[in-house]
Amino acid sequence: MTTQDPTLRRVPRAALLGAVIALLLTGTATTAAAEPDTLHGSGYVALGDSYSSGLGAGSYDFGSGECKRSARAYPALWAKAHSPKSFSFTACSGATTEDVRNGQLGPLSRQTGLVTLTAGANDAGFAKVMQNCAVSPDDDSCIERVNESRAFIADVLPDKLGKLYDEIGRRAPAAHVVVLGYPRLYKLNGGCRIGLSERKRTAIDRAEDELNAATVQAAARHRFAFVDANPTFRGHEICSADPHPWLHSLTFPVEESYHPTADGQSRGYLPLLPSGG
Repeated sequence: MTTQDPTLRRVPRAALLGAVIALLLTGTATTAAAEPDTLHGSGYVALGDSYSSGLGAGSYDFGSGECKRSARAYPALWAKAHSPKSFSFTACSGATTEDVRNGQLGPLSRQTGLVTLTAGANDAGFAKVMQNCAVSPDDDSCIERVNESRAFIADVLPDKLGKLYDEIGRRAPAAHVVVLGYPRLYKLNGGCRIGLSERKRTAIDRAEDELNAATVQAAARHRFAFVDANPTFRGHEICSADPHPWLHSLTFPVEESYHPTADGQSRGYLPLLPSGG
């Protein structure tokens, strides 16, 4: 591993340090207590961004358009397995926390028993981070863009998550809300011999950890269940020994790059839901 770049230390992280440590120590692939039997008689609403809509997994619902909702996404798989009273799949590729709050919450009600979501990565500009890091010939511009996202995560994102979670709690006060984290994209010091440099991969993974830590804090304040995706994805990251990683590297269609594959959805994310394994 290369020596840590001093630019990775520019953004103060004291506010997130405790949450990062807690996440690393207690991260688990199970949710807070809630069994499917208690959810069958109620509705399930799946919110969020592309990691919840299933971009990268294929088998898209033509009617979902640019939202790219997939029949192989973890919400669709859970609903098929557990037959909730109703299922509303409103997650949409590219959605920010504001997009979720303003455009996806319509199905929530007092009859909603389960809510799942991933949100925050688009607010922090992770798509632009990956675009920059993939095409930049040098490390410095990539790391500078990563640090901009890290600053946003520390200073701005908590309020945005709080507003979204407030509205979910107001509209669905009886729901078991499961906030899913984002897996690290890379196995550091792994088997990749081409592509992004190890410095870039290290910076990106660290930013993912800080995004998850900010989400842990926001979820805890609202008594929502947070589940860490890293335990289930471990060993299946880009550059891992797995010949078929559960996350796309740079691929075609390009929009599917750096998203979970169908295996990532069914074997990485689905087990994080109540009895989803």
